[in-house]
Amino acid sequence: MAELLLELFSEEIPAGMQPAAALVLDLAVQAKLKAAGIEVTGGSAVHVTPRRLVFTLDGIASGSPDQTIERRGPRVDAPEKARAGFLQSLGTADYELGEIEDKKGRFLTASFMQRGRSTVDVVAEAIPDILAHFPWPKSMRWGAGEARWVRPLQAILCLFDGDVVPFAFAGIETGRRTFGHRFMAPAAIDVADFADYQEKLATAHVVLSADARRRSIEGRARELAESVGCRLREDPALMGELAGLVEWPAPLLGRIDEAFMTIPPEVLVTTMRANQKYLALEDSAGRLAPFFITVANIEAPDGGAAITAGNERVLRARLWDAKFFWDQDRKTPLEAFLPKLDAMVFHAELGTMREKVERLETLAVSIAERIASADRLVVERAARLAKADLVSGMVGEFPEVQGIMGSHYARAQGEPEPVALAIAEHYRPLGPADACPTAPTSVAVAMADKLDVLTGFFAAGIRPTGSKDPFALRRAALGVIRLVTENGLRLDLGPLVETALAAHGARFRDVDAPTLAGELQAFFVDRLKVQAKARGIRHDLIEAVFAGRPDGDLVRVLARVQALQDFLATADGANLLAAYRRAANIVRIEEKKDAAVFSGAVDPALLVEPAERDLVAGLDAVREALRGYLLAEDFAAAMAALAALRPVVDSFFDAVLVNVDDAAIRANRLKVLTLLREDVDAIADFSVIEDAPKA
Repeated sequence: MAELLLELFSEEIPAGMQPAAALVLDLAVQAKLKAAGIEVTGGSAVHVTPRRLVFTLDGIASGSPDQTIERRGPRVDAPEKARAGFLQSLGTADYELGEIEDKKGRFLTASFMQRGRSTVDVVAEAIPDILAHFPWPKSMRWGAGEARWVRPLQAILCLFDGDVVPFAFAGIETGRRTFGHRFMAPAAIDVADFADYQEKLATAHVVLSADARRRSIEGRARELAESVGCRLREDPALMGELAGLVEWPAPLLGRIDEAFMTIPPEVLVTTMRANQKYLALEDSAGRLAPFFITVANIEAPDGGAAITAGNERVLRARLWDAKFFWDQDRKTPLEAFLPKLDAMVFHAELGTMREKVERLETLAVSIAERIASADRLVVERAARLAKADLVSGMVGEFPEVQGIMGSHYARAQGEPEPVALAIAEHYRPLGPADACPTAPTSVAVAMADKLDVLTGFFAAGIRPTGSKDPFALRRAALGVIRLVTENGLRLDLGPLVETALAAHGARFRDVDAPTLAGELQAFFVDRLKVQAKARGIRHDLIEAVFAGRPDGDLVRVLARVQALQDFLATADGANLLAAYRRAANIVRIEEKKDAAVFSGAVDPALLVEPAERDLVAGLDAVREALRGYLLAEDFAAAMAALAALRPVVDSFFDAVLVNVDDAAIRANRLKVLTLLREDVDAIADFSVIEDAPKA
């Protein structure tokens, strides 16, 4: 068993593309070996740095084994031309003919030995094909060639069992040569195997493992932070990106001029993070500290003093712009920015951003009227100012801080804190990991913003399709669901959708509001299933609760679903589900057979068996109890009432034959089963429930 080592040495690979590229290379090479019948008993490893993509796999057989291949040809009595074509397709003269018979006739067969291939030949053929079809998000051509790669390739190292695997890609012949760090050890290096490769790269100032680079950056950054009495502000995503930007991490501590510390911390962090890839520091109280960490790719002779000074100078220039915008924007009241929103198109089908603000005010107030602790006037003010910062100088330069800057400007001009907080939070939650607003004003404005988006796009006929959702409508729907459920809001979303549609005025006058509300409700149900799955709630139970009884109160729906799930996890629940299915199936089959519907009042005079009389009495008693429990939203008690039916239902199926010869008695008993189905359906549509969990 031997080892394969492949290195693709190039110009800098973007950090964001590195993890996926490593995974693709690993899967692709192993798939090619498996398809060729090459046995592999060892494990693989993939490493990626800014300049190299590396794959290694050990425990590889030297080749694939010989195989006896049998192919089926045309019918024995087929024309000679078909027979000749089949034999020619075998690609070998060394075959043995035979015949095989099945229900379609007698057919010609050919058996031959397919010789195994050496692993070297398989690899030499497979790798160029993998590279030619490598799925980089963006790739490029260079020089006069037609081959594409993420950045220009410089060298390809490929060894199997210590020997070079000969092939070429992009005009580059394979070899055993690689290169060290671009500046500190640029000379060529010849390697014998992966162990030798690792050792020589480490000597040449290249840390091959991305995890090792990340740990090195994090460890040294924490030491530097502690040296000035600070701590590192956690930023896992940036830490991972930094590990993909350098081959030899050298973290350095820089200082932020005190003059810039009056700028909102979100702007400072955004500037450092997005533009410069700097790590932020904070003091023991969690306030942003006047320091940053930059990660160099070289150990400088002066200890990094010049690099640090250069980074401080670049940051200073950027922060001068931020400070200018911060000072200038505060000279203009937020409300004075609103006229500029007339020139900002929200969407061609939905008008300008100013029109959106007007709709937002209307819808947010409507929501506030349904939230007991929300102040109508405060909500209206927050909705009016929520989008004003979009035309500020700061947000124009740093779009990532929209909403956040609006909240700072609101506080600076003396707006109430609920207004400022709502402006900052009205885009949230931005995803499943993002915090959900809880303040009443924030909740009202955030929900209005999302419902306006959903209603507008759905009314315009713009919906998510497959994996495509360019306007993040699924995320908006999940945001509405979280705002409602996590805050326990008793809202019917249907009327709110109709209010949102009416706010568009004549734009969608041909759209039927109740129909649109129903379509959006179905969309919410789909998103609710996704969210509920993560919480361990069965999707079929959500469907069962919604089926036939649309309910825009998501809090009530989830309470009902949870009670149903708990009930079905019991023996009574599982057995009642089985009985329901039995009853529903019998009724369905007999209705189809008779072309009739067995519904209506049960005739007491035709209840000749004690078991059927007991079932009807039990259904009558439970029906009244169910109405009260459902009205009081005591769903656990409603499920307990259903559980009380189990003995009489079991007795009915044990003692009563439904399809008797007497037509009147048979019809009456089918009506009894219909009553059972209808009473159970008052809780949920049990017909869409899959299998109940075992008790």
